[in-house]
Amino acid sequence: MKHLISITAFLFAVFYLHAQKYPEPEFSNEIYYLKKDSAHSLVRLEKSASKMENKSKAAGFGGFENGYAVDGAQSDVRFSNGANLSFVVSTGASASSASTSSAQRDSMMRANGMDPSMMSGMGGDISDPAKNVTLYKADASKGTRKIYMMKTGGAFSMGKNKSSDKITFSVRKIREGYWELVVDKPLPKGEYAFVTMNGYSGTGGMDALLFAFGVD
Repeated sequence: MKHLISITAFLFAVFYLHAQKYPEPEFSNEIYYLKKDSAHSLVRLEKSASKMENKSKAAGFGGFENGYAVDGAQSDVRFSNGANLSFVVSTGASASSASTSSAQRDSMMRANGMDPSMMSGMGGDISDPAKNVTLYKADASKGTRKIYMMKTGGAFSMGKNKSSDKITFSVRKIREGYWELVVDKPLPKGEYAFVTMNGYSGTGGMDALLFAFGVD
């Protein structure tokens, strides 16, 4: 019996210390940088809302682009080293409340003839970062940072279409409704932004929330 109590106490202590390394963010559904110092503090990223922009040159013959833009040539949130970067995001929901609210939402959507899987991540709810969050390297020029979903070079560009570079990261579930996003490779100097879809805009495109930062 004493042995069982000792094991239980040990496991509780391990769980407590593990939880202490991941403080709860002040705001839910926002991506924070996890500063792995002695306090494991959080740093809020530059947050902005952006509507998808569609632009064409010379009626499309000079090229076409669509994507998202953030004001300013660089982010005020900067890291001196692009190696071993980790971020966290929380929905602010406990295991029981998350499963209950999710089941109720899915039931209501099915009753209205909608597919819940098609709406995942909309409305600012980062319910699964592996599916609903993308990290991009931004193109900084003329006082603006841009994330291109698609960019074409025009009628004589020989089909050279491109989009902004996606940066891969691994998702580690810390507890229900709380994840750590670990960037897989060191980031070179530049501007970056996490993009989360935030619903359809009045123009038929997707609005997005961007959480930006820079590496010096």
